[in-house]
Parts: sequence; C-alpha cells; structure tokens
Amino acid sequence: MSRDADGADTPDDTPAGDPLPGALPEALGAELIAFRRDLHMHPELGNQEFRTTAAIKARLEQAGLRPRVLDIGTGLVCDIGSDPDAGIGTGPGARRPLLALRADIDALPIPDTKTVAYRSTVPDRAHACGHDVHTAIVLGAGLVLAELARAGLLPRPVRLIFQPAEEVLPGGAADAIESGVLDGVGRILAVHCDPRVDAGRLGLRTGAITSACDRLEVELDGPGGHTARPHLTTDLVTAAARVALDVPVLIARRVDARAGLAVTWGRLESGHACNVIPQHAELSGTVRCLDLAAWRRAPDLVHAAIDEVAALHGAKSQINYVRGVPPVVNEADSAQLLHDAMAARRGAHSIEDTEQSLGGEDFSWYLEHVPGAMARLGVRPPGELSRHDLHRGDFDVDEQAIKVGVELFTAAALLDGNRP
Repeated sequence: MSRDADGADTPDDTPAGDPLPGALPEALGAELIAFRRDLHMHPELGNQEFRTTAAIKARLEQAGLRPRVLDIGTGLVCDIGSDPDAGIGTGPGARRPLLALRADIDALPIPDTKTVAYRSTVPDRAHACGHDVHTAIVLGAGLVLAELARAGLLPRPVRLIFQPAEEVLPGGAADAIESGVLDGVGRILAVHCDPRVDAGRLGLRTGAITSACDRLEVELDGPGGHTARPHLTTDLVTAAARVALDVPVLIARRVDARAGLAVTWGRLESGHACNVIPQHAELSGTVRCLDLAAWRRAPDLVHAAIDEVAALHGAKSQINYVRGVPPVVNEADSAQLLHDAMAARRGAHSIEDTEQSLGGEDFSWYLEHVPGAMARLGVRPPGELSRHDLHRGDFDVDEQAIKVGVELFTAAALLDGNRP
C-alpha cells in the first residue's frame, strides 16, 4: 500500500495512466450508451433480431468494416485485422489465429416494468438480462480496435460475434458455430452483466462459472377411473406426485454430490374433477448440473429414475429430455488474460472472485471447440443496496459498465497479441 496526499491508503496495483492504447473516447462512449438505449427500447426475441442485426451491421459498415449476417438470418460476424483489402491488418499478425469477442443480442418475453425514458416500446418484451449491454460493448470494442488496426497497433486479428437466440434452448451458439463463426479462432472471450457486482469491477473464476441447464417434460398415462375404486386403476395423481418427489432424490443418490445434479419441477398438471382419477398427467422442469462429466450422464440417469418410479405405480411414462447447455468452463489462460486486461485498465483491486452459478449460458458451446473464458461484468451502481436481478422486468444497469467492458476487451486484444 502507498499513501495519497491526504494520508489515505491507496492500492499499489492501480495502473499509472493506463499504458495501453485503446481507451474509449468520450464521444464514442456517449454513442454506445445511446445505442444500448435504442436496443433496450426495441427488444427482439431469439431468431427474430432483424432490427438489432441491421443496426449493428450499419454501424460497423459506417466504420469501414465488412460484417456478415449469419446464415440463419439474424446475428452477424465481423473480422478486424485479417482483411488486407479493407486496409486493416496487413502485417504478419493478420495471419495469426483470431481472438473472438462474443455478444448475445436477443431479449426476453417479459414486460419492462421500469419507469425510464428508454423503457421497452414492445409489449411483453424486455432486455432483462443485459444483452443490449453486451452488444454495445462488443460493438464499441470493435470500433476502437478497428482504429488501432488502421494505425498498425493491433498485433492479432479479432473477430466480433453478435449471436442470436441465447435465451432459446439449446442456444443460438450452436447455429452460429454451424455458420462458421469459429473458423480460424484461437480463443474466445465474453462478459455477462452481474447485478451483484458494482460497476467498475469484474468477477472472475477459473473453471466452471455457470452450470448445465436442460429442460425436462414428462407425460404419465393410465386407464383412469373412479376415486372410490383406486385399486382397480392407476392412481395417476399419486404416480405424478411420487415422480415429482422421488426422482430428484434418486438422482441425487446416483451421482457424486459434488456434481450438483438437480432436478427441479416447475409445473405439474393432472385431472379435471375431484372424484375422477385422470388418465393423463404432465410434469415439466429443469435439470441443472455443476459438473460437465455428470451432465453428460444426466439424460440416462433421469430417464431410468422416472421409468422406475412410474412403473412402480403402474403408470406409463413418456419423456422428452431437451438438451440445453453444458457448463461454461473457463480455461485458465483465457481467464488470466481477462484478469491481466482488467488489471492493466483499472488495477487488480477492481477484480473479485466469483462463485459458480446455477444459471445456464450457451457460451459454453463455443468452449467445446476453442479455449476461452467469460467474466461477470459489474453493473450495480456503487453504493446501491437494492438489487434488480436478472430476468426481472425492473432490471437495469449502471451504464458506465459499457466503458469498462469496451476497455477490458480492447486491453485483452492487445495483451493477447503478445501471447503465443
């Protein structure tokens, strides 16, 4: 520690004047906030992000870049530093594997309940997960890096990925990969808004930072009958209740508890009258898992447990197990790159450890192919005690987080160029 002019302690790891180029110009910072607010006012669901895609494309083209809309019709990809014909990146660095920066661009099917000038204008649609912020950050980083590339200061080519349908299982990342967004990529980075972390700070973790998330739908059938004679038929309500209660317990006893494999039900429906045993019941819920290996075993384990319990009560089961996403597992060198980039911009004191969450994120699909890492970007106004959590209609951010995200990614691109 050192002391300032007033005698207060100050951290020794605060960067002196930020020696890296690529700081966000004030005018561009204001433009990115306006861009984010425009997206916030016009949210679009997964695979319907046509206006959003057009807005991103127009701004990149205005900067002299050549974005390509993905084959699926929404989302786009844009390279910086690897196209000599565009006057960018004509040096030997243009032939190195690309560093990819990924943003997701879709919104959620919930109403925006905030009272702000940029409130959603689309009924029952809201950017309640911060994807508008992610988009503004990757756009801003791309614009800054393009200028650095023109000046010969970008040591490694960068690819911007604006991905649709992150909120739609199994995630738009799979379609983006099918469209070739990872061709030539050597590393991929992303951030996700975190309302538990103050703006200006970054949450980091090596290893798993999110969990796997799958969807589970179960149908149970039996002959039905009179509630006066349940012994002559299949008591389907009891069978459904036992599936709901017993299957999570069975699953928890068939894997290592540290894997965190959990079945949680969100819906159970059956019957129409108090004196009629129904012929059909339905359950639906999620399967979440902290461990990648256990997630790969989960479908077989869940199917077996449901079939066992249903058969015990004489019910026939039909199971629709919808694969969602594996855990996001941050590769150590990529997580270190994000750490070093944030430390270079704002000092190591601005970085905090973060826990593994039970939420799912389709960024994990990219990490099945190339190394990479995701960081949690602080968006809570410093000093604010209340928390407007993700996937709520009142979710909002401290927009200074956009500047932090842009400068994080630009620093990462510059530092990554000095790595093998």
